[in-house]
Amino acid sequence: MAQSIFITSAEGHSGKSTVALGVLDAISHATPRVGVFRSIARSTTERDYVLQMLLDHDGVNLSYDECVGVTYDDVRADPEAALGVIVERYKAVEAQCDAVVILGSDFTDVGSPAELGYNARVAANLGAPVLLVLGGRSQQGLGEQLGKTTARTPEQMGQIAALALTELAHGRAQLFAVVANRTDPAALPETVAAISHVVDASVEGRGAARADRSRVPVWALPEDRFLVAPSMRGVMASVDGTLLKGDAELLSREVLDVVVAGMSMVNVLPRLEDSAVIVVAADRTDVLLATLLAHASGTFPSLAGLVLNGPFELPEAIDRLIDGLGASLPIITTEHGTYETALRIMRTRGRLAADSQRRYDTALAIFEQHVDVDELTRALGLARSSVVTPLMFGYQLLARARADRRRIVLPEGDDDRVLRAAATVLARGIADITLLGDEAGIRGRAVELGIDVAAAQVLSPFDAGYVDRFAREYERLRAHKGMTYARAADTVTDVSYFGTLMVHLGLADGMVSGARHTTAHTIRPAFEIIKTKPGVSVVSSVFLMALADRVLVYGDCAVVPDPTADQLADIAVSSAATAAGFGIEPRIAMLSYSTGESGFGADVEKVRTATALVRERAPQLLVEGPIQYDAAADAAVARTKMPDSQVAGRATVFIFPDLNTGNNTYKAVQRSAGAVAVGPVLQGLNKPINDLSRGALVDDIVNTIAITAIQAQAEASA
Repeated sequence: MAQSIFITSAEGHSGKSTVALGVLDAISHATPRVGVFRSIARSTTERDYVLQMLLDHDGVNLSYDECVGVTYDDVRADPEAALGVIVERYKAVEAQCDAVVILGSDFTDVGSPAELGYNARVAANLGAPVLLVLGGRSQQGLGEQLGKTTARTPEQMGQIAALALTELAHGRAQLFAVVANRTDPAALPETVAAISHVVDASVEGRGAARADRSRVPVWALPEDRFLVAPSMRGVMASVDGTLLKGDAELLSREVLDVVVAGMSMVNVLPRLEDSAVIVVAADRTDVLLATLLAHASGTFPSLAGLVLNGPFELPEAIDRLIDGLGASLPIITTEHGTYETALRIMRTRGRLAADSQRRYDTALAIFEQHVDVDELTRALGLARSSVVTPLMFGYQLLARARADRRRIVLPEGDDDRVLRAAATVLARGIADITLLGDEAGIRGRAVELGIDVAAAQVLSPFDAGYVDRFAREYERLRAHKGMTYARAADTVTDVSYFGTLMVHLGLADGMVSGARHTTAHTIRPAFEIIKTKPGVSVVSSVFLMALADRVLVYGDCAVVPDPTADQLADIAVSSAATAAGFGIEPRIAMLSYSTGESGFGADVEKVRTATALVRERAPQLLVEGPIQYDAAADAAVARTKMPDSQVAGRATVFIFPDLNTGNNTYKAVQRSAGAVAVGPVLQGLNKPINDLSRGALVDDIVNTIAITAIQAQAEASA
């Protein structure tokens, strides 16, 4: 039977989706098979966006249709029959999972005042304890951004909790925890205390022992305006609009204000606000053009978008002029009048969805910062699994990086993927970030993308002070090569050299580059400036290969084309140290086309010599070679080919004889086995510099930043 949790609320629009995402993310890091289930869906014609977002989470492998119980219509028609269907459909999901996050109804049916009571009955019949979500304020769509509502006091939150707990007890539901969501940030402890008092009284009233009462945690999450702000995509849907011009990707940007531009241009401009949507009558082309120019100028706020209202088409000359400006700002058209358009925008609610990176990152960050995730998983009875999935390994990387934050420099600050990764890293507290490039351009692009990199340091590689300091240091380091100050000053403005010198001089703890640059461009400065560790003859690389149930280390797959036996031994020793640094017990397989003494030839002898050198240089390491891949990885084959080996069939570190073999093998395993390849992780340098694939995704960059931070932690403690 799966360990499950039922998430419900005392009213609608409490931000339950934020809590559900946080809970799902937490338990997916503790156990490999996680499911989600929506007991009562809003509609049969429109997909439930919260359920879809949770299904998109990396740890879930279920289809939408199998994760839905019944609809509101089913409950109204026959509550008892609907309850039976919910139980039946839930059991089918439970059978496939170790843990299931169950979502209660969303209080969209205003004619059902006993909705919480019905949710309690559902939870009791599913045998799932209830995590109760309480809303910290009433909600009025975008209007609440403009001061239309006030936060509830701790006393009010306590009163709501008391009413909700009575309903849960009446439905025989077991209370697991309470989360006060969207709470006044200045009153978090007081809110927790007020609700805890009510919870204690409720449990005591049912005659439970004191020890039982202590196991009902109460957490409070603070209000964050970006989590409730609607996106431009949501605004477009609310006004029945269509995208006329601009970048469709920018429709995910949050809207924090509404400006109705019903006046002259000179009076509109002072009223523009950051992240505002501007409503302009479609025949006021003067205001439209002025607003576009203001957004592009850099001296006015950065806008979320424009809505042109009314049944007027843009004149051809104006249309051509806008195209010539190359504006990326979304321009939406709607047939509604000004008042109706503004009203619909004000009523638009924010939705937590995976396509809004800032909202997604913020939700997870808030949950991680204010909920004791370890307590949550322990209380659910989820012991840490011995299986390590790619998702679990990724979480471990982030947690280790977060435990001792380091500063990582990203030279490619003008790349959208790098910006998005930086935003995630900053939001979730993984590392401190320095971005290289033009500050106005970088920060402006981040705002356009709807991401937050305000906490990042942004440096220009042409900053005169840094260029002078770096040029003098580079001239000193390369004096033996005839380097002059003038040449050095020109060289250090290259972002790879600039970032490497930051690491060398202690202005950053590590560097990650390569999203746009070649491997050679990324690591050449490191060879010249950072140099190799004492006793290491070669810089090499490994990939951390996260398979379905374990993590292996492959080296070298990216740097050294045809290593000598001496270099191969160095690669093996370095790879073992890298494996140990990431919690992987090193058992080294020196790979060849032959196992043991069965083969001969120059290639086999190279591996045999390298194996002997590893044993000589690091006698504490378990190493076997030459050995074929199947004998190294498969216990059954190992029993036949090397029955007495401590490595065969149990290898964790695979050393390939050349780059051709290593690169092709890691890509074959990645594609055919669905493995997540994290890397390449460079090793052998005095300080951490890591390279990215030019096809790297945002998640790849985030993981590489975390790896670099962990390497920097190890360097600092050495």
